[in-house]
This record gives sequence, structure tokens and C-alpha cells, in this order.
Amino acid sequence: MKRTFVIAEAGVNHNGSLGQAELLVDVAADAGADAVKFQSFKAENVVTPQASKAAYQVETTGGGQSQLEMLQGLELSMLDHEKLAAHCSDRGIQFLSTPFDLPSVDFLGHELDMPMFKIASGEITNAPMMMKIASFGRPIIMSTGMSDLDDIRSALGVVAHGLTGAREQPSADAFRRSLESKEGRESLEAHVTLLQCTTAYPTPFADINLRAMDLLEASFGLAVGLSDHSIGTSIPIAAVARGARIIEKHFTLDRSLPGPDHQASLEPDELVAMVDGIRSVETALGDGSKSPRASEVVNQDVARRSLVAATSIKKGDVFDDANLTTKRPGTGISSILYYDWLGTTSGADYHEGELIH
Repeated sequence: MKRTFVIAEAGVNHNGSLGQAELLVDVAADAGADAVKFQSFKAENVVTPQASKAAYQVETTGGGQSQLEMLQGLELSMLDHEKLAAHCSDRGIQFLSTPFDLPSVDFLGHELDMPMFKIASGEITNAPMMMKIASFGRPIIMSTGMSDLDDIRSALGVVAHGLTGAREQPSADAFRRSLESKEGRESLEAHVTLLQCTTAYPTPFADINLRAMDLLEASFGLAVGLSDHSIGTSIPIAAVARGARIIEKHFTLDRSLPGPDHQASLEPDELVAMVDGIRSVETALGDGSKSPRASEVVNQDVARRSLVAATSIKKGDVFDDANLTTKRPGTGISSILYYDWLGTTSGADYHEGELIH
């Protein structure tokens, strides 16, 4: 089984502080995550001054600010990004960031040479963004929160168009043709992983819908994973058992910190527990074959039974259910043959409790 790619989602839990962001990198690296992911944007490129906050953002940060004002306080500069990428390299963990505007896509792809891109759930209808990301020809992780199969199919058409470098003028029909083409399908299979996601912070367990991963895989023939916003670590661990190839989970230094996402995030010790749990499940899944494992072979003779004389038996006696029984150890004739021995003649004398041979 391939190793699950674990993304520790720092997001905006740095609260605009480079120092806090670097501490988040340290926490993710210490926990054994494969990557730590931030968010890249210029707030004025993402929302209008009139855009309101989401209900959970109002709950966690109050209603005094607009969404624009809140996001402005959560921006990281280009220099901050460069320092974070360097710090990730020093700590041996992959730097990732989700872009939310076109300049950020260019910066992440060209200046930081980021090895893969993430398309956030809210950007799954943002055709220009997805075209720009696909043009780099790198692995793409696509979250599917708030989406149905038609939304995902439309988004994959855009990505297929960009990945294949199709010359046809972009349009809904052109995207559909790219999706249906052999080249488009092969490009998606080689580059895209779909993440089941529920855009609610925190996500109620009843809305997580892990079985949707099965539907995504069956519908589009792509690798699948989970972007999880639930409380605790049980859901991402369960997702790995169901075949998730990528796990993404928000974490924070302290859930009591101010900011929109801290309350739905793991604290450092929980992140460690999640990664450990995922690695244990990966090991436990095994190779799918069924044969005795090395750790249990030594117990076969102790736990299994052999044919044993229930009473004294003389040579020439007929074995029956009164004189033949099964007992441990399993070093003699297997008890699976009990019924085959009934009615046969004993070829030797046996004491009560002696293994038949």
C-alpha cells in the first residue's frame, strides 16, 4: 500500500504573524506530517468590501469586521512565503499553500516552484483559477466541499483542458470535450486527487459522508482523499482505512487563539496522535492476502487441537465419539480430520489423553 500523504493545514492560523507561522511548521514537522499548507492571497483580490463573513467566522471572530478586513489581517507577504518555504526545507517537510487569486498562483508556481497545487472547495467554480493552476502541469489536489457530481465534472473539464494544453477556445463545451477525450482522462488520472470535504467548521459527524469517497472514485476514476473539518482525529484515521490517499487536517498552536479557524483545528498533541494513528492503520491494512503471519505462526501448535484418545484404546478398536476427542496441542493429527477417523480401526494402543498418530 502506498503511504498516505498527510497535509497539516496551517491555513491562516498564524494570524498574520511570520513567527507564529514558523512555529506551525515546527509543529507539523515534529508530528511527522508530509506537508504543511498555508493560504496565499491578497484580500482585495478575493472579496469585495461588501462581502459578509460566514456564520462560523462571525461566531469565532465577531461581527465587527467585514470579511475583507478580517482577511487583510491574515495575509502573508511574498517575503513571508519565501521564509516559510526555506524553513520547511530546513525542517524536512514540504511547503504547500493554497492560492486564492491569480497572482498567488503565479508566485507559488514560478517563484517558489511549489511541486503541487491545491484547489480549495470555494474555487471549484473559478474557471480562470483552475486553468492557471492546470497550466503548470503539476499534481493537483481538488477539494469538493459544497459540490455535487455535476460541479466536480465541470471543474475537471476545466482542469483537463488546462493540463492537455488544448488549443480550442475555453468554453463549457470545450471543457466537456477535454474531459471526454482520451488525453484529458489520462491527464486527470496522472495529476488529480479528489478530496471529499464538507465545508462546515466544525463538521458534524453526520455530514462527513466518508462513503462519498467511494462514489468519487467510481465516478471519475481518480485517487481520493479527505479534507476534514471535524473535531478530533477519528475521522481522518477512518478515511485512511477506507482508502484515502491524501489527508488534510487543520491544526493550530492553541484552539483558544483568536481567528476564524482555530476552534475547528487540532492542537499539537492531537496532530501527533492523528499522524501516528494514520501510520498504524496503513501498516494494519496489510497486503490483502490471507495466510498466517509470522507473529501468529508460533501460536498455531498451542492454540489448535489434535486427535486425542478420550479413553484407553486397544489396537484393533474402532474409533468412535466415545473414545476419540480433540485437545490441545495441535502437534498431532489435525482435529479437522475428526470425522474422517470415526469408524476406522486403531493401529496402536493409546492411553487416555495420548495424541493419536
